[in-house]
Amino acid sequence: MAKARTQFICQNCGTIHTRWVGKCEGCGEWNTIIEDDPTAGIGGGPSRAPKKGRPVALTTLSGEIEDAPRIQTGISELDRVTGGGFVRGSALLVGGDPGIGKSTVLMQAAAALSRRKHRVIYVSGEEAVAQVRLRAQRLGAADSDVLLAAETNVEDILATLSEGKRPDLVIIDSIQTLWSDIVDSAPGTVTQVRTGVQAMIRFAKQTGTAVVLVGHVTKEGQIAGPRVVEHMVDAVLYFEGDRGHHYRILRTVKNRFGPTDEIGVFEMSDKGLREVANPSELFLGERNEKSPGAAVFAGMEGTRPVLVEVQALVAPTSLGTPRRAIVGWDSARLSMILAVLEAHCGVRLGQHDVYLNIAGGYRISEPAADLAVASALVSSLAGLALPADCVYFGEVSLSGAIRPVAHTAQRLKEAEKLGFSQAVLPSASTELPKNGNGRWSEMESLPDLVARIAGSRNALRPVEDED
Repeated sequence: MAKARTQFICQNCGTIHTRWVGKCEGCGEWNTIIEDDPTAGIGGGPSRAPKKGRPVALTTLSGEIEDAPRIQTGISELDRVTGGGFVRGSALLVGGDPGIGKSTVLMQAAAALSRRKHRVIYVSGEEAVAQVRLRAQRLGAADSDVLLAAETNVEDILATLSEGKRPDLVIIDSIQTLWSDIVDSAPGTVTQVRTGVQAMIRFAKQTGTAVVLVGHVTKEGQIAGPRVVEHMVDAVLYFEGDRGHHYRILRTVKNRFGPTDEIGVFEMSDKGLREVANPSELFLGERNEKSPGAAVFAGMEGTRPVLVEVQALVAPTSLGTPRRAIVGWDSARLSMILAVLEAHCGVRLGQHDVYLNIAGGYRISEPAADLAVASALVSSLAGLALPADCVYFGEVSLSGAIRPVAHTAQRLKEAEKLGFSQAVLPSASTELPKNGNGRWSEMESLPDLVARIAGSRNALRPVEDED
């Protein structure tokens, strides 16, 4: 009889080792590796003999397509992020820093669905029933018919969910507290998390119940536990935001039933999270229009255009190595922009400290912000304020050329709606609005833009005004 294979798993990152070692090769943590039986929790255990498989029916790609049945919460920002509401029979994972609002928004969604006559069960593994009731009273959700339980055992939770009428939505807060009798390890370990998630996903697929799992995050911002958990679920949402700011962003990074890279914007208040219908006004609400080093970037988050202010400060340094401090943008991207400015535009920043901030703690991930960042840097170095009614977007290449980006028309329409009459954009841009009233300054290279900013006290003049 073949000997059962033994493996060792890091409880911090999930890396599998063939033998025990003191330091994990994946994350570098010490004393986090434990022995794990790969057959535990699968089927009936290691002693169960495999049965002969049965052939399954094959079909073609062509055929009728049915839309996934959804449960709309009535919270428009949450429904936008999920692609139109919770899909029946799906498993959704929500992650975020402690205290950022994960439990708050899910309690609000549970109360909204309960008022719409849906059966909702909230299972808390971290808080007692009295603590959850206090939060519900603060959020104005105590009058709803949400069913509440405080339990961490997977088998007991599944037995409770199987009794009575099938629930429409189940919220598990959180997956790190679940533990199963069939696994001999402590709650929160990789094996327990994987087993608990597998059981909840199996329940969702068999009953058609939408299951929402709350996950802790590590210090790097990733959901704690094995990465396979994010592959198992149907959708992954991340809460972003800083406790020093009053808004929160719910971002989609995976969605099998809808678009990815969508965001929902919420504002934290004493009554919970309030949805923000127009986030551009929120990010631009406290602008200083006469201050150098500030440029408005017209960005895209999924299908939604968002206008946000890029702030830059360039100051002489007294250190041998100048500082580069970045908040809300990629540090490697900033280094590239600084190199292009120095190599192709003659802008010397080697003896200056550079500080870059995205207003409101917002985080930008698309390369279309290159042009806005470069404009803000040159404006701060020259001490010239950019026009208050102008937006910037475009990707800067290593040769100094300004490359076009997608969704030009949507960016310009959002800018016009908020009162911006000028825009600096790539010259090869397509999909320009036909009936737009704004003045578009199309740029081919970054040196052209630098010359305009540095050579005029008005900071910018549209192309059509020059003869």
